[in-house]
Amino acid sequence: MIYAIKADIRDPYSQEFVLTSQKTMYGGKNIAPGDRVFVFASENEGGQGLVARGVVTSAEAITRRPGIVRQTPRVSITIRRTELVQRPLGRAMLKPFADWSDGRPETELNFKFYRQATNKIVGLSEAAAAFLDAFFPRAP
Repeated sequence: MIYAIKADIRDPYSQEFVLTSQKTMYGGKNIAPGDRVFVFASENEGGQGLVARGVVTSAEAITRRPGIVRQTPRVSITIRRTELVQRPLGRAMLKPFADWSDGRPETELNFKFYRQATNKIVGLSEAAAAFLDAFFPRAP
């Protein structure tokens, strides 16, 4: 499967991203080593949106805390960066795509990342992954 993560990315040029205890939604809890992932530097943390594409090298589910009924699954992952983005893509560009039932990849990304402002790992459709691939110099 193909995933995307919006997180606090301090150095988008890093060869490796180590991200601990990340919230998951929309199938994100199933992320595993070998999966492709698109990396968004969270604008809430001063980032610029889509910054890189990579491959998951490790993924470990975080044990739920006892006594808490509703807990969002969390995962710690390491991503090896394979490409840097060539063109910008962030919240401002995706915000106009808010007709949640239009089936557009831009709308899927806006819905999964920006309807709620929290950072998270999400599963992507093939259409959304193909849309994001266009922001990189070559196909994966």
